[in-house]
Parts: sequence; C-alpha cells; structure tokens
Amino acid sequence: MKAAVYLGPGQIEVREVPTPQCGEGEVLLKIDACAICGTDLRVYQHGHHAVTPPHIIGHEVSATVAEVGPGVRGCEVGDRVIVVTEIGCGLCDWCRQGKQNMCPDVSQNLSAIGYKYPGAFAEYMVMPAQGVRQGNLIKVSEALPPEEACLVEPLSCVINGQSYLHISPGDSVVVIGAGPIGCMHVSMAKVQGATKVILADISAPRLKLAERVQPDVIVNSAEEDLVERVMEETRGKGANVVVVACSVPSAQEQALQMVSIQGRISLFGGLPKDKAVINFNSNIVHYKEVGVFGAFASYSYQYMQALALLESGRIQAKSFVTHEFPLERILEGYETALRGEALKVVIKP
Repeated sequence: MKAAVYLGPGQIEVREVPTPQCGEGEVLLKIDACAICGTDLRVYQHGHHAVTPPHIIGHEVSATVAEVGPGVRGCEVGDRVIVVTEIGCGLCDWCRQGKQNMCPDVSQNLSAIGYKYPGAFAEYMVMPAQGVRQGNLIKVSEALPPEEACLVEPLSCVINGQSYLHISPGDSVVVIGAGPIGCMHVSMAKVQGATKVILADISAPRLKLAERVQPDVIVNSAEEDLVERVMEETRGKGANVVVVACSVPSAQEQALQMVSIQGRISLFGGLPKDKAVINFNSNIVHYKEVGVFGAFASYSYQYMQALALLESGRIQAKSFVTHEFPLERILEGYETALRGEALKVVIKP
C-alpha cells in the first residue's frame, strides 16, 4: 500500500509499504479520509517522544471496514466508521469509567492511533484488538461524507473542553486562537446557547478564514488591546467563559484579566515544555470565584456526541474543511496548514 512515512523532523516520504495484516480480534480499515491535526504539524516540525520513526501518523480518521479478524463482534466488512484515537489499558479507574483519555497509558505515553500505533496517512490501517474491545470503532451514517466524518475527533476534543464550562443562554464567550480548534469552539459555544461569541487572533488571514463560522465579534489582538475590547463588549463585566485555544503563555495570562465574576476559563492549548510556567494571579481566582480547567483529548461518548452534532447538521463540518489533498501531495497539505492558509486540511488516500 501507499503510506506517508514520518522519518524524523521535517521528513515525510510517500512510499510503498506492506499492507498491514488483520489478526485475531483486529479490524483492517480502508482509509477514506484523515485530517491533519495541529499535533501532526508539531510532530512533523519537531518530533514527539511517543513517535519513533519510521512511523505512519494521522489520527483524525474516517474509514471503511475492509476485513474483520476472528473473534470480532458488531463490526462487518463495508461498515463506515470513525476511529476513537485513545487506546487505554482497560483496567485502570479511568478506563473503567469510560474515560480512556485519562488512562496513564494514554496521558503519559500516548497509547493512541498515530502515536504508539500506526496511523491513517496511508491506504490502510489496523485497529488493534485492545481498541476493538474498547469500542474504538463507531459506525457513521452514509449521509456524512468522509471528509466531514473525520472531523469527529477534533470536535470531540472541543466537547471535552467545554464540558467543564457549562455554557448557557446569555453567556458571553471569548475564544483566543482562530485556528480550526478555535473555530470549532466558536460553533460549539453557539450550539450551547452563548449570546455573544468573541473570537481573537493576531493573524488577519486566520481571522478572515474564521468568518465562515460566524463569530459575533472578531478582534485582531495584534492591533487592539483584547482585554479592553472584551470589557467593552461585556459592559465592564468580563466574559463568562474564556477558551484559550492556542499555545501562547500570554494568552493564558490575559484570560484571567478578562473573565467575569464566577467565570470559567479553559486552558485548552498545551504550552511548550520550556514555556509552561505562567504568571498566575491566584487572587483573581479566589476573590472572583473563577474556575480554571484543563482539557486533554476526549473519550468514546464524546465522539458519539460529536458525530451526532455533525450528522444532524447542528454543526456544519463543511465550514471547517478548506483544503483536500491526495496522499501523494500530503507535504503540500502540511505546508498549507503551516502557512496558516487553511482551517482543516483533509488527506484522501
């Protein structure tokens, strides 16, 4: 089969590799589409402790079942599916709660598709028996195109992040970062009833692309003071919810300056290890009773919620997909995303 093989930082080569074999308890998937994630970009640029080259990455997957191994139930050849990325140990407290993303195997060692296990920038991939047993294949309606179905994974992560924020009608929400995840946060906040959604970024081209998800207010924070603008837009009260959907320490610090009394903050984007310590005024949290939450990946039920939102059309997946490339042109897809010229780039083998 053809696969895009990651060889090290800055090196991906499309080459012929053996088609994976489907063993007992496993499922062989024919990849229909796989979107490029921000983490894929970081792996490509800088490498990753959980990715040992040569390796096939890619985890935002829409696929068709090509072969079912002995002992597999509830899955048939021809089924269209999406893939739950995280493959937990199945034994820890978190796995028993169905929250595989918090399993130490996942949160510490990234036991996941595209990291420990070969990913989907290829014509075929195998779902390991452990993932099959955990229900990591979820069937998809024929009405949802593959290039849209592969957005279930990032949307599920957004759902996980917002699950702590309790957005409700009347809330004002600020999203810092107008990349694909930031734009999904805008759409999700609107679905939950937010009255005013403010989207901020320092990149004018990104903000222009983000117009397609219709934030109520767009702020170029390279040209105006974001905190002042948010206070103006909220009549001096501050935002009920602030989502920091970028890996920028100063943005996390700003979130504390613009949040309202009893507001909620999501530190959605992880920071580089050498910049992970920020100036944090804990008195703001104390006296304003502010909640500050992290978010890491997602779990199976949140994938099902994301799929339902996309299949119903309440969130329009086509709003996020700006570019599609065949597997042979995956490097062009990577470079398009790195230049900030795209929201979601989808690769179709």
